[in-house]
Amino acid sequence: MRETTAPVMTAAGELRAIVHCPDAAGPLPGVVLVDGGGDSTAEGWAEQTAAFAGCGAVVLTHDKPGCGGSPGDWRDQTLAGRARDSLAALEVLRRQPGVDPVRVGFLGISQGGWVSYLAASQAPRAVRQVVAISGPGVSAADQERYRIACAVNDDEEALAWVDERARRLLAGEDPASVAARQRTYAGQSWYELACGHYTPEMLPFFARIGGFDPASVLPGVQCPVFAAFGGADTSVPVSRSVAVLSELLPSDPRHALAVFLDADHGLMPVTSDETASYAARLAPGFLTMLTHWFATR
Repeated sequence: MRETTAPVMTAAGELRAIVHCPDAAGPLPGVVLVDGGGDSTAEGWAEQTAAFAGCGAVVLTHDKPGCGGSPGDWRDQTLAGRARDSLAALEVLRRQPGVDPVRVGFLGISQGGWVSYLAASQAPRAVRQVVAISGPGVSAADQERYRIACAVNDDEEALAWVDERARRLLAGEDPASVAARQRTYAGQSWYELACGHYTPEMLPFFARIGGFDPASVLPGVQCPVFAAFGGADTSVPVSRSVAVLSELLPSDPRHALAVFLDADHGLMPVTSDETASYAARLAPGFLTMLTHWFATR
């Protein structure tokens, strides 16, 4: 596989990007990998890049703002800002040797699914296809509530605070006052599970993205979508997500939806061998499906 660098110009500045081109006759479809929450660098996808490229696509990975030496800070972004970055990366990928400029799209993981749907709705003529792995069909606030509920075994006090925190942040309350109130629960057994991720630095980020609901953009997604979920996912409400996608995506016989019953949020069976390669640990059949998807899009 050949790797070349190709910077992506965004509002934050020039983001580092790497284009991964399989050793196969082209032109091939191209996908921009869109990561979930947290830090992410162009090289941080590790074995995932080779696994996805091995399915017959040229893959572009890039830094999030503030990661890997790139300027900016992703924590200052909205999901709309992330979508704009992803569309800028898509245009870079479209111009690369070996890429069919018509057959380009996104492969979004977790939060990256929201970003991919949003970007596709904003630029329907530019995006040919979307693959979403564990991309929630519910709002950011609902997804987090589900994740935390699974972690704390539906503890009523914990979830009461989760609901209050979301309500106050989405109403525009100063995150510092929310953080102060949150610290009063520091002695509770559920505190780390429900609040550990919600540091004073991250509360403003949640305030910016918590109100996003994919229901508002799914009807505008004009390209075919392949959505894959793990039935044992404790971060995303899978049945609700499947129902929303089935109802709100425009009717298109090219859509594909798969639920791998024993797989987790990373689309890996919960009993998989952690010493095996990424490709070997993925739910059986997924990479075969992805290969067919790329070949027919």
